[in-house]
Amino acid sequence: MFVDERIVTLFKRNAHHTLTYWSVFFSFGLCIAFLGPTILDLQCQTGSSLSQITWVFFSQQFCLLIGSSIGGVFKRTLLSALAALFVSALIISIIFAIIPLCTNVLLLAIAMAVSGLAMGIIDTIANIQLVTIYQRDSAVFLQALHFFIGFGALVSPLIADPFLSETGCGNHTANGTELMHHFRNMLRNSPALEHNITQSHHEGGQWESTVHSAFWIMAVINLPVPIAVLFLMYREQLLPCCPSATPRLLDKDELAMENQQGAEGPAEEQGQHEAGGHGDIFSCCQNDNLRGLPVSFFMIHILGGMVLFMTDGIVGAYAGFVYTYAVTPPMSIPHKTAGYLASIFWATITVGRLLSIPLSYRFQPVRLLLFNLAGAIVTVLMLLIFYTSSTFLFVGTALCGLFLSSIFPCMLAYTEDILDYQGCATSVLVTSAGMGEMVMQVLVGSIIQTEGSYSFLLCGMIIACIGFIVFIGLLLFHRMHRNYLTGTSKKSAMVEEPAAEQNGSARAEQIEDKEAS
Repeated sequence: MFVDERIVTLFKRNAHHTLTYWSVFFSFGLCIAFLGPTILDLQCQTGSSLSQITWVFFSQQFCLLIGSSIGGVFKRTLLSALAALFVSALIISIIFAIIPLCTNVLLLAIAMAVSGLAMGIIDTIANIQLVTIYQRDSAVFLQALHFFIGFGALVSPLIADPFLSETGCGNHTANGTELMHHFRNMLRNSPALEHNITQSHHEGGQWESTVHSAFWIMAVINLPVPIAVLFLMYREQLLPCCPSATPRLLDKDELAMENQQGAEGPAEEQGQHEAGGHGDIFSCCQNDNLRGLPVSFFMIHILGGMVLFMTDGIVGAYAGFVYTYAVTPPMSIPHKTAGYLASIFWATITVGRLLSIPLSYRFQPVRLLLFNLAGAIVTVLMLLIFYTSSTFLFVGTALCGLFLSSIFPCMLAYTEDILDYQGCATSVLVTSAGMGEMVMQVLVGSIIQTEGSYSFLLCGMIIACIGFIVFIGLLLFHRMHRNYLTGTSKKSAMVEEPAAEQNGSARAEQIEDKEAS
């Protein structure tokens, strides 16, 4: 078989947990991609300017970062983790349902902030729970987890597209400022939306939109996710009002772990998990277990976070500004054609994460990381060389999506494996990735405004190279940390050996005394 029987057996033992965590990441993807194609309809709904409505993006991303930072607080017990996932997934459905009722941009920004907070909590808890369940075998399941983000990100624009308004609301003028033109290009993510903007320049008729129907459909589509989490809580006998007659899922898993680990026993394993400290960043920083640890331990956290800060920043910036780059000189691609670039980028990210599931089983995460980072640099370099080729822009966009797709789950599995699941890598990496996506979008957008569209690819090249250099530094500190662990184990063995000799000599003396008496 292509997949080892052991991996299949692990999945069967934890299938209910795993499928539930995958489903909540579908909610994450569903919520992260709907703003692009619906932003102009929401602008008309709230009666705001385009520069005002862009604060909705910032409010969602900023609160996503906060949610990722504090999400680890809920991992202390299975009840708190599942309860947080249930509430977060339910909040996303509620936010979808109330968006059509937000007639003020401030109300819409608050709604998006709440959804971002829920998304951040989902992001951290789902990653932590899968790493806790599968430990060294988590790479395959993390790849599948992040595939569902891309899947959800593809579904929401497809749902919204038929309900977008045809003429806009007459708020757009042909003599808008360059800043407004820049944001318009950035936010226009689909051919249908591009058509809407073109029509709005020439027609000032009554605004008619049924986009509220799209939000209600997404709210209904997302409802099975919190229901699935609630059913898992029922199976785990975590609902006092609904006791389950079936055996608890974790009881079966703990029994399986006992059979695998023999004399170590479940109590020792639980103690290791508690010492692991997969909590929020603030509790990790205050963890007493961090005292006396080597510099390499902390540098692995820092450098791993920096790599994802760069790579996830590229993902956010590329998805946001590839349209702007395509429609301006020297590319000057027709607007309707350029509208497909963002869709191609997200589609290849989804496909790449799907392909990475079997690859992560066959290859070590560090090898996949080297390949993906190098591939991303080469692709952006080729885009710089063939900067006038519209054909290669589409090919390069697809390649960028493929290479960037699996970096996050591979980095998560790699750093957790280095630290033997005893650090705070999950919380640090999730927070760093969210921060990078938020910061790089603002930074790259500002540079494009002042320096021109060609700086878009130049920024991508610089960011990718910095990420690769940081990754090389991570490899060096991995070697230092491995040497530290080797030296520690040797010292422990040297201390235990004299103690064993003393015990042996004491027993020999006792035997001699008995024989003499």
